[in-house]
Amino acid sequence: MISKRTIEKVFETARVEEVIGDFVQLKKSGSNYKGLSPFTEERTPSFMVSPAKQIWKDFSSGKGGTVVTFLMEHEQYSYPEAIKYIANKYNIEVEETERTQEQISQDNEKESLFLVSDFAKNYFKKNLFEEEGKTVALSYLKERNFNDEIIQKFEIGYSENAKDNFSKAAIHAGYKLNFLEKTGLTIVKENENIDRFRERVVFPIRSMSGRILGFGGRILSSSKNIAKYINSPESLIYQKSKVLYGIFESKQSIVKNDNCFLVEGYTDVIKMHQCGISNVVASSGTALTENQIRLINRLTKNITVVFDGDAAGSRAALRGIDLILEQGMNVKICNLPEGDDPDSFVSNKNLEEVQSYLNKNSKDFIVYKASLLLDDSENDPVKKAAVIRDMVESISKISDYIKRELYIKECSSIMNISEQVLYSTLAQIAKKDFNNLKKKPVKEFEPISIVKSDKKKSQVNKLYELERKIIEILILYGNDLIDFEEEVFSQSKDGGSTRKNSTRSLKVFEKIYMDLHIDEMEFSNDNFKNIYFRIIECFNENKEINIDKFINELSSEQQLEVTNIVMDNEKYFLHDWEKNNIYPKRKKDTLAQLTIETVLNLRCFLIDKKVNGFRDEVKENQLDKNNLEEVINYSKLKKLLSEKLNRVL
Repeated sequence: MISKRTIEKVFETARVEEVIGDFVQLKKSGSNYKGLSPFTEERTPSFMVSPAKQIWKDFSSGKGGTVVTFLMEHEQYSYPEAIKYIANKYNIEVEETERTQEQISQDNEKESLFLVSDFAKNYFKKNLFEEEGKTVALSYLKERNFNDEIIQKFEIGYSENAKDNFSKAAIHAGYKLNFLEKTGLTIVKENENIDRFRERVVFPIRSMSGRILGFGGRILSSSKNIAKYINSPESLIYQKSKVLYGIFESKQSIVKNDNCFLVEGYTDVIKMHQCGISNVVASSGTALTENQIRLINRLTKNITVVFDGDAAGSRAALRGIDLILEQGMNVKICNLPEGDDPDSFVSNKNLEEVQSYLNKNSKDFIVYKASLLLDDSENDPVKKAAVIRDMVESISKISDYIKRELYIKECSSIMNISEQVLYSTLAQIAKKDFNNLKKKPVKEFEPISIVKSDKKKSQVNKLYELERKIIEILILYGNDLIDFEEEVFSQSKDGGSTRKNSTRSLKVFEKIYMDLHIDEMEFSNDNFKNIYFRIIECFNENKEINIDKFINELSSEQQLEVTNIVMDNEKYFLHDWEKNNIYPKRKKDTLAQLTIETVLNLRCFLIDKKVNGFRDEVKENQLDKNNLEEVINYSKLKKLLSEKLNRVL
């Protein structure tokens, strides 16, 4: 287990905007940062990071919390792994106490797969420099002009020719065969275990945070009956369509250059890095997917697709264009000279030569499509018409109206056809898409829920909102000293009582605490109950609530509730509402009234709940005399509180 001292140091050192900035492209927005949600598909920012509070909030998915909860949500880390990731980023030494056998056995399956994969990475890496590895694999890499620095950077390894050396070593080290099989590292047969990557150079495939998800392997033998490249099979931690090779090593450069080069294979990425171009990732031989595009979209809006100088590469480039455009991104295509792939192209060139070629030959998608498709159509009007329609199909994927209009103008100029005809074609495509959409069954759209009249359900929601509002007031203003108007009753000479208003200075938390405890009312929501007592305890010790420290003492569910409350007003600044003279309501302007009104509403609601419970007992003939008196007393109290509430309103 990680020591408490290490955890405290991690939270003291970590900057939420720096850690999240490794995964999401953030832009300054006032005192905060904003960006696209990494959890949902969106084109306008709804993800907010607060450096002052050291928390984040994703308004599109409802997720939020600390820097640790972000890593747990985004990278599926366990709590200790998230702490270790941050510690490694800030060079903090991790102090650990010895884990018990019980704790080890509680590791879930996903974590076990990650551990096995990490062991395999280290095993293969070590093998590259053993006798067989040096002779076979390292010499191959040297022949391909891979230098020592790049081999270490990408942690390239080697799996021996022996049938099951790796499997035996892993089992001997304590890893279960079950997990070796599930990662695909070992092929389990009836009478034997076989290493999947035997006699191959092995390339570890990492997540954006650097976790080992799987492997790619290149065969070194000359056998024609064996696949040249193989990948890890799909598993709980490795889904090929959601992974980009090189994303971990390239993410910072992608953000810095505001552009991502997309290539096809492992060696293409590695060679471009070695050349000095480090903002590059690979689809690893698969057709480009939406999930892969979204990974890039978190870091930049600009993709340059670099493909081999052959017809197949060109066609492959076209297939991914529309997907990229649908994600609201800008795309360029760069074809390499015939016979070259990125690996071979950069091998005998310096950085300046490669950059010059890429800059000169990266064409906007509309120009690229035109040049490529017109070669096929020659002087055939029918084929040319099909090319134009294909280009307009791509333009129709663009959601930005200004960009769409500019591309229509460019297409008109390139193809020598009127803009009016192109707009008419665009309208036809839009109408066709709309009609196709209407034909889809309702279940494929956003779920439609019919809310039936459910008194109990609405009451629960109301109670939740009232309790949440109490917590919100306490967190934001609990220690503020406010003048509250109170009613004071005194006995008159005739034996009656008179009522008059008086002002009393109290801290907000004191007022709330006293009012709630008058009726011995408790929070029904366990999260709010726990948060409430922690807040009161904090204020009673004369401490201010420092959200970044306070939130770390809460459970993940409680952290989310507090984050939602603290970041609630930040959504108004996501789209620069303040510049447009649209301002969020300032709760503090009427803080005394808000506090009294909220507490009174909660007390009225809880009293109603009690009285309704008594009424149910009446129906079942279970109400005794004492309970009947309670009903009368509570009803009187409800009437009094309602009068007070009306006066506050």
